[in-house]
Amino acid sequence: MDSVASEHNGDQRVSVASLHVYPVKSCAGIALNDALLVETGIELDRAWMLVDPAGAFVTQRELPRLALVRPTLKSEEMVLRAPGMLALHVALDRVEQPVRVKVWNDEVGAYDMGALCAQWFSDFVGQPLRLVRFDPQQKRLSDPRWTGALDAEYAFADAFPMLVASSAGLDEVNRRLQAQGHAPVTMARFRPNLVLDGLDAHGEDALDEIVFDTAEGVVRLKLVKPCARCPIPDVDPLTGETGTAVRDTLAGYRADARLGGKITFGMNAVIVEGLERVLRVGMVGRATFRFD
Repeated sequence: MDSVASEHNGDQRVSVASLHVYPVKSCAGIALNDALLVETGIELDRAWMLVDPAGAFVTQRELPRLALVRPTLKSEEMVLRAPGMLALHVALDRVEQPVRVKVWNDEVGAYDMGALCAQWFSDFVGQPLRLVRFDPQQKRLSDPRWTGALDAEYAFADAFPMLVASSAGLDEVNRRLQAQGHAPVTMARFRPNLVLDGLDAHGEDALDEIVFDTAEGVVRLKLVKPCARCPIPDVDPLTGETGTAVRDTLAGYRADARLGGKITFGMNAVIVEGLERVLRVGMVGRATFRFD
């Protein structure tokens, strides 16, 4: 594949450093060796979400302890573990009654996951919550101002089906953190789906598309919008404790004019081609640059 990349003048050779899925929105992620792409992004990414009694979504922004909930995906179930809690087993093929829930400005169809799941999460965070699953019949689309004519579906993610970041971008954040006397952080703070090697620091900002030649056929991802960062990168994924060092550091050099000066890290991406195809760690691809 190196030779294929080199034949494309001006293309950048990149490789998959890591892949991540976040089955429950705002809970811990899972590192994958390979990831199946479906209409909404990586299979089961943000397929579940937590809501309050009014059906409005909750995240680490309000409840940083959610970072301590760690899922494991098995063939027929998701197992959730958290400090001081017995493991919660959630069947992948089971839902209960249909409900309507709110995530940001969208009201969408979902399925309640039942009293046991609700009690488990409520006990862990100390306030009433319910676990819901995205209704696959629901079609939630990314903003066409960024995706153009492409209908980009996603589940309970904030706004796009995938988030792409670079290893070099994290290295630069950590260089700046350590220069200010702070401890380095891991990529878990930024919750990407796809992490790339082979780019300069934050080089994903300038990319247009990334193409991988998989055994099943071509995967083509288009990077459409910088990812504005909320306070979640300042939640320690190992302790659930909060701070300000990461956002303060990013504020010093990552204000993005494309978003009116918002602080960004990583690029939101959509799947142009490649549904039902598999990305794998170590896979080499080629990236093209945006000219605007």
